[in-house]
Amino acid sequence: MTKKKSYTFRKFINDIHLWLGLISGIILFIICFTGTVLTYEKEIKAFFSEEPQIEAVGEKQAVAALAAKLTAHTAGLVTRVSILETAEAPYAFTVKKDPKERRGTTYLMNPYTGEILQNKENPADGFMMTMFKLHRWLLLDIPWGRPIIGIATIIFIILSISGLVLWFPKKLKWKNLKHGLKIKTDANWKRINHDLHNTLGFYACIFLLVMGLTGLCWSFEGYREGMGNILGTKVFGNRDISFSENTLAKEGTPISYDKAIALANNNFSFSGKLTLSFPSEKTPYYTMQKYDSNSWLPNAADSYIVDLYGNTLHKELFREKPLNVQIATMIKPLHTGDIFGGFSKFLYFIACLIGTSLPISGTLIWWNKLKKNKGKQPSPNKKIKAN
Repeated sequence: MTKKKSYTFRKFINDIHLWLGLISGIILFIICFTGTVLTYEKEIKAFFSEEPQIEAVGEKQAVAALAAKLTAHTAGLVTRVSILETAEAPYAFTVKKDPKERRGTTYLMNPYTGEILQNKENPADGFMMTMFKLHRWLLLDIPWGRPIIGIATIIFIILSISGLVLWFPKKLKWKNLKHGLKIKTDANWKRINHDLHNTLGFYACIFLLVMGLTGLCWSFEGYREGMGNILGTKVFGNRDISFSENTLAKEGTPISYDKAIALANNNFSFSGKLTLSFPSEKTPYYTMQKYDSNSWLPNAADSYIVDLYGNTLHKELFREKPLNVQIATMIKPLHTGDIFGGFSKFLYFIACLIGTSLPISGTLIWWNKLKKNKGKQPSPNKKIKAN
C-alpha cells in the first residue's frame, strides 16, 4: 500500500503560482507586451516623425515676443516653454485653452523667425496611444480598466515572488542551483520551454518586481498615498512650494522671461533642457527646471524659483535632496526604465519581453504536465493483478 504524499508548503506555493498564472495569463500578457512596446515609445515616435528643421541664422527673438505671438494665434494661455541646448532646436511652448486644463497642447516655434512650425501628424501616435490605453486600462473605461490592471499587477507581484521561491531547489547546493541559471538548448522542446520559463523568469524577476510595485501607484490612490507615507514624502514629486505674501517682493523692476532663463543658466552651468513655467495669479513667480544631459540620471532635474523681480526664492539640487525625496521623484522613471537612460531602458525592454513570454511558457508547462498525468492513468477496463 503506497503512502499518501503530504501537502507541503512548496506544493502550496506551486499551486498558487499555477492557478493565479492561468487565471491572469491573458491580461498579464497584454500588460507586458504593451510595456515592452512603450519602453521605446519616444524612439518609435521619433523614427516615424518628421521633425521640423530650423537654421540658426541671426539672433533669437525674446521669449516674451514669441509667447505673445502664440497667444494671438491660439487665443489660449501660454504657460511654459522648454528650451534645448542645441542652437537648431525649436522652442516648445505649452498652451492651455482653459487654465484648469491639466497638460495643454505643445507648439513648436522657430526662435529666430518666430514661425509657428506645423507638426505633421505622426503615424505612430495612434498606435502608441492604443498601446498606452491597453497598458493602463485594457481599452476599457478608466473606472473599470484601472482596478482590473491594478488587481492583475498585484497577481503579477505574487507570481514573481512565488516564482522566485520555486526557482530555489529543495537542497541548496551549487550543483542544484546552477541548473536554474542556464538553458539546456540540446534538450527536447518541453525541457527548453521549462528552462526558458524558470531561468529567464529568475533573471528578469527583480526588474518585474520594480515595475509591478511602482505600477500600482497609477492604479490605486490608497497605495500611492501609502507608499508616500512609507517614504515620508508625496509620490510623483507633487510637493507644492508656496510662499507667503511677506516673502514675495512688491517693488522693483520686473524681469523678462529671458532674464529669468539667464538666471537659471547662471546657477546651473551644465548643458541640458531647461523648462520655464510662467508666472500666474496662483503662482506669481518663475519656476525653472534644468536637466543635465550628461548626468547618469537624465530625468533628474535641478529646480530654481525667482520672484517677478529676479530675487531667488528657492534653489534645489537633485543630488542634495534627501534619499526618500529622490526615490519619490523618480517613481515614473523607475517604472518605465528611463531612470538611467538608454542602458536601463534596454534592460527593461528585455525584462518586459521575458515577462511577455512567461504566461505562454507557463501555460505550456501546465499543459504538458496535464497530458503526462492523463497518460499515466490506468484504463478503466484494465484488470489489476493481485499479488
